[in-house]
Amino acid sequence: MSEAKITVYGAYWCPDCRRAKKFLGEQFVPYKWVDIEQDKEAEAFVLQKNNGKRIIPTIVFEDGSFLVEPSNAELARKLGLKTEAKQTYYDLIIVGGGPAGLTAAIYAAREGAETLLIERSGLGGQAGITVGLDNFPGFPEGISGQEFSERVTQQAKRFGVEILQAVDVEKMEMEEGYHEAYTSDGRHVHSRAALIATGASYRRLDVPGEDDYIGAGIHFCATCDGPSYKGAKEIVVVGGGNSAVEEGLHLTNFSEKITLLVRGGNLTASQIAIDKVNEPGSRIEVKYNTVVEGFEGRDSKLKTIKVRNTVTNEAYEIHPAAAFIFIGQQPNTDFLKGYLELDKYGFVMTGHDLTHKPDAAIPLSLPFETSVPGIFAAGDVRHGSIKQVASAVGEGAAASISIREFLRRG
Repeated sequence: MSEAKITVYGAYWCPDCRRAKKFLGEQFVPYKWVDIEQDKEAEAFVLQKNNGKRIIPTIVFEDGSFLVEPSNAELARKLGLKTEAKQTYYDLIIVGGGPAGLTAAIYAAREGAETLLIERSGLGGQAGITVGLDNFPGFPEGISGQEFSERVTQQAKRFGVEILQAVDVEKMEMEEGYHEAYTSDGRHVHSRAALIATGASYRRLDVPGEDDYIGAGIHFCATCDGPSYKGAKEIVVVGGGNSAVEEGLHLTNFSEKITLLVRGGNLTASQIAIDKVNEPGSRIEVKYNTVVEGFEGRDSKLKTIKVRNTVTNEAYEIHPAAAFIFIGQQPNTDFLKGYLELDKYGFVMTGHDLTHKPDAAIPLSLPFETSVPGIFAAGDVRHGSIKQVASAVGEGAAASISIREFLRRG
């Protein structure tokens, strides 16, 4: 991860501080967190910057400038993120800037299509916060998720893709044959074709206390938040799949011990990852058949995890520095409900899966086309997709070919 050039002064009980940290994390912006409740010099610094007032968050940038209690929009402007489209009409609007969306943008723009890509978080999607990509073809020594995302973004910009960041698409509609994307800032843009590549988000446990401590001890991104716990005695990771195991291994860089809580009786990660956990001297302890039943804290900061062994029914507590949750994904499709056909889990139905259902009433569509003609989907958001970076890149490329055919027909 890049060296932090931004310092966020705040306190664990401050909701605006958690919001600012979440925004910076989503944009993959490295920052240093300083809790003024624990650092009197930092508290004095905040008072000095704010004319004797104890206002947080106070965010100081590399050039010495600072913002006090900034909104997400103010942070976006300060970071130089582009949030307004240059035009009203485009050939293609891509919603989502992960590997699938960026790849499709490269293919489309390279062939001359005016392309707008809209991303609410950081470019690169979940790939951008992955510690390392060891199974992506062409990189025998592996490549960090951040570097991979930066390279693909640069490539898209090289071909003239217009990219908006920190902008959320709230709904899609049709107007006079054009697709309309309405954004959270009250604007809307039109296009002849659209690609949904919004990916999926980490699932939550939905247990008491979870919402209260997100950003204050509960996290979903080891790359973003792990460094904040350097020197910790124990960090808990919830999950038993690839993400949980790999991020747990990464967190050993910061904590003396990682406790992995696994609901089932075995790990479902790759054998390579499992072998690393079982290596002599590994600092990961695995607790199988274990579920989290709640989180508790003090002064708005996580202090306790309540767990139970499902075999013995033993209930007990763990008191880690933090908890990182990796238990799967849910598609980012709330803005599409009632507009596109989704499966029972919320993933977008496309192509063959639509036109070959027993009750199909949808005409034969192009590959990756959704239930609305001219709208396509690719990557983790799509029903039946394989949740891997390489497959997301492939789907982005293939979807762009279908989009090209659709635009030719028009």
